[in-house]
Amino acid sequence: MNAGGLALASGLLALTAGGLAYVFVFPYLSGEKRSAERRRTVSVVTAPGNRVATVNRREQVAKSLKDVEAKREGTRVTLELKLARAGLSWSRKQYFAVAAVMAVVFGLVILIATGNPLAGLGAVFAGGFGLPLWLITYLRKRRIKAFINELPTAIDIITRGVRAGIPVGDCFRIISREAEEPIRSEFRQVVESQTLGLSLGEALMKMHERVPVSDVNFFAIVISIQAKSGGNLSEALANLSRVLRERKKMAGKIQAMSMEAKASGGIIAALPFIVALLTYLSSPDYISLLWRTDIGKLALVCSAIWMSLGVFTMKKMISFDV
Repeated sequence: MNAGGLALASGLLALTAGGLAYVFVFPYLSGEKRSAERRRTVSVVTAPGNRVATVNRREQVAKSLKDVEAKREGTRVTLELKLARAGLSWSRKQYFAVAAVMAVVFGLVILIATGNPLAGLGAVFAGGFGLPLWLITYLRKRRIKAFINELPTAIDIITRGVRAGIPVGDCFRIISREAEEPIRSEFRQVVESQTLGLSLGEALMKMHERVPVSDVNFFAIVISIQAKSGGNLSEALANLSRVLRERKKMAGKIQAMSMEAKASGGIIAALPFIVALLTYLSSPDYISLLWRTDIGKLALVCSAIWMSLGVFTMKKMISFDV
């Protein structure tokens, strides 16, 4: 074979190899293969049947959210519900009996201490109406704080149980037996509500009535939507647990950053009392004019009002909702 024929054969072989490379290799290098796969995936997703399924799922989720909001707005806060939120098993009669005892005891203490019947009457009113409500509010806040601290752990137990193939109801029963209070009692009531015929979503709405915080509302919404619309429950609960833990961490950071302002507010609020005590120890006749004369009493009342406004303002400035 002469040189011309050899060059022609080599050129043909090179052209053939280039054509094969263009057909089989170039689509992967240029991204055309991936682009074609994406277009095919989009066409499958946007097919009429799939679009209808997506729209139906969105409608189901929106309807579930509307039902949850409607049930929450229609809840009336009764005295029994307030007692349940505080973790008390009192009846209405027991509450009024305790309020009457507090009113009598507080009124007698103030009457003996001051000798003023009007002050004793005001103490009776405060002890009968204000003190029981303050006690319920204090117990409710303490119970809710303990519940929020333990809720992510309970959600993690449900998540691991679902991934292991355990039914959601059995996960709730495990928590109702082995968790800490008040998580244990709340989940026990959910299990008992299901035994009486309520669905899991309705039982969790009852839990939200007893523990009215956004964390429980999120948990109830996730369970309700999954029960009506389907979806990966373990993944949704895992994401919810992570969000709750991040919120708790953010609340801790905010509390640490606001401690300086809280300490400053406490020092400023305690300073008048400290100065008054030191002045009384050094010159009792000088400072006793504040509660012996009418002008002094008026000055004390005005000072207490302005000081309360300042304290409440500082408290509002350093209070953040996470």
